[in-house]
Amino acid sequence: MSKDVYVINPDDNTGTVIKADVTKGTELEIGGGEKVKVLQDIPYGHKIAVKDISTGDTILKYGLSIGSAIEDIPVGDHIHVHNIESNRGRGDRFAEEQEGGNA
Repeated sequence: MSKDVYVINPDDNTGTVIKADVTKGTELEIGGGEKVKVLQDIPYGHKIAVKDISTGDTILKYGLSIGSAIEDIPVGDHIHVHNIESNRGRGDRFAEEQEGGNA
């Protein structure tokens, strides 16, 4: 059976949907007989949670952090800008840390 979700690293809690026209309720093959039920429509090439992710948890893809969850993300949910924030290039956080560090 072919995969519908591409997971790079076994530690990843997200995978990339590589099947077109994925709609809510579809069951996707992750690999090794493991499957995930889609909780909402997900466009081709977007991320899906393959493990439950809690608010504040690190989002892992390719074995690397790509951001943090800003809400709980259950298995099968679409992972995108509505529920994660990047941990990179956050000039606002750098400024806050500098101000807090000088107090």
